[in-house]
Amino acid sequence: MSEKKILLLGAGLVTEPLVGYLLNVPGFRLTIATRTVSKAEKLIKGHSRGVAKSLDVSNEASLEAEIMDHDLTISLLPATMHPIAARMCLKHRKHLVTTSYVSPIMKGFHEEAVSKGLIFLNELGLDPGIDHMSAMRIIHTVEAAGGQVTGFRSYCGGLPAPEANTNPFGYKFSWAPRGVILASRNPAHFLWNGIEKDIPGVDLFTENHPLEVGGMAFEAYPNRDSMPYQAMYGLEGVHTMFRGTLRNPGWCKTMKTLVDFGYLDLTEKRFAASTYRELFHELLGTTGDPRKAAANQSGLPEHHFVFDRMEWMGLFSTDPLQPDTSTALDHLTHKCLEKLQFAPGERDMIVLHHIFEAQIGEETKTITSTLIDYGVPHGQTAMARTVSLPAAIGTRLILQNKLTTPGVLIPVSPDIYHPVLDELDSLGIHCIESGLE
Repeated sequence: MSEKKILLLGAGLVTEPLVGYLLNVPGFRLTIATRTVSKAEKLIKGHSRGVAKSLDVSNEASLEAEIMDHDLTISLLPATMHPIAARMCLKHRKHLVTTSYVSPIMKGFHEEAVSKGLIFLNELGLDPGIDHMSAMRIIHTVEAAGGQVTGFRSYCGGLPAPEANTNPFGYKFSWAPRGVILASRNPAHFLWNGIEKDIPGVDLFTENHPLEVGGMAFEAYPNRDSMPYQAMYGLEGVHTMFRGTLRNPGWCKTMKTLVDFGYLDLTEKRFAASTYRELFHELLGTTGDPRKAAANQSGLPEHHFVFDRMEWMGLFSTDPLQPDTSTALDHLTHKCLEKLQFAPGERDMIVLHHIFEAQIGEETKTITSTLIDYGVPHGQTAMARTVSLPAAIGTRLILQNKLTTPGVLIPVSPDIYHPVLDELDSLGIHCIESGLE
């Protein structure tokens, strides 16, 4: 087999396991193209089949030249960049893999990809990714037994492991902080016990409920639009279709307060404030003691834990604001970067939990699938492993002609999810299923 050339765009927090996997596949050559070439060199570690290149992806001529020179591109860039890479892949007849949701623009490339025999495999990470695959394995198992899934709930969260849960927020970042905060602005749409609900982004955190997984207590709130997954999963007749995010208790009340106070605003403006305390007062139009002002604005008591968290974060402090920062959300992101980091040697944790209600013959069953994975102290994070290894495995399947169906795909068919889940299992990433007996 001739050497296959892979282009990886991006060298962020989750890329290390993918790089290690692909460099260990005989016959694969991997180029990592990123703005900061030292990051790519650190990931390659001098491997003979690894190449580090400096690339500004906004330079479309340079980006196109790299895509043209490789057999497959893996884009771990921000999702808004994927269509640009996809158009170039179509032009030069190259395959594409991403871990991001399929956008309407990406979906529009399907027919041309099919006609050119190209595979654009998306949503091949953790959430989306392993969530699809582990869900479809159970749905198809129920259907093979002559049954029908009547309700479906899916939850996922990236969190500190219990022993690393050491700050008042109950959270630390294992992926891009700005992305986490931006996701907190998303509206939600889901079906719950026969009632379809639309939740505006500003009210996202009011729609939450408690959930216990693996003996641990969490809060769950809706994740984007759950309704398209009825058709994707073949579950058009279910009474519940809900996809949610997991966080430690108190997260939703805290985030809702920050939303109400204007900290998630993306409006660009020149703030008069020069400190975080001044920014707080500017956002609320208040003066004086921040706790009293926050209590008056929110109707919560001054001693409420939300204000303890805000004070610990430094939002009431005289710490200087970052220069050249023009949105409230980015000022908040800076504080999150400063305060919500993992300490050396701390472990992160991934929790993915599905709950199915199913009718099999005369029997009504509750079936669950649960993945709890932990990072390695001073090693790879659980977030990095669960996001990037599915993409790496999918890349191998495409380039070794073990996946041949063309088009813009997500991993909901057996030809994708069986080999990916089986290999993840061999790599120590296990989904534990119960209730199918």
